[in-house]
Amino acid sequence: MPPEVIRQTVMLHIRYPLLLRQVGDLLSERGTDIYHETARFWWNRFGPMFAAEIRKRRIHHQSYSDWRWHLNEVFVRINGEAHYFWRTVDREGRVLEVFVTKRGDCKAALKFLKRAMKRYGQLKVIVTDLPPVVSGSDECDR
Repeated sequence: MPPEVIRQTVMLHIRYPLLLRQVGDLLSERGTDIYHETARFWWNRFGPMFAAEIRKRRIHHQSYSDWRWHLNEVFVRINGEAHYFWRTVDREGRVLEVFVTKRGDCKAALKFLKRAMKRYGQLKVIVTDLPPVVSGSDECDR
């Protein structure tokens, strides 16, 4: 198959909430007969590469640094153990980064934020539901 057909097949599945059978049907209406298992093979092989390309383009075209992020901390149970689930959400409701730790302290939050800012750039405002830290009460004040 030509690379353009492979790219179009994978991009249809990435961009729109379509099943692989529906992608095959759309392409067959345009004159390209593709079995859904072939589309699945292409998705498994080329999907992560195309998704990374889309993510990289989105980062270059949009500035996350001017946006307001919401930082959420939620307690979850995994195999009966309490864990902390951290996530950042941008102003459009898109989840930027997620992180699960056993600790829910300031170090874990800073580690998570550093990782998110390294990937999406510096930002001006973070909205959080965490209580304010009193100066001198935590080792993260350094």
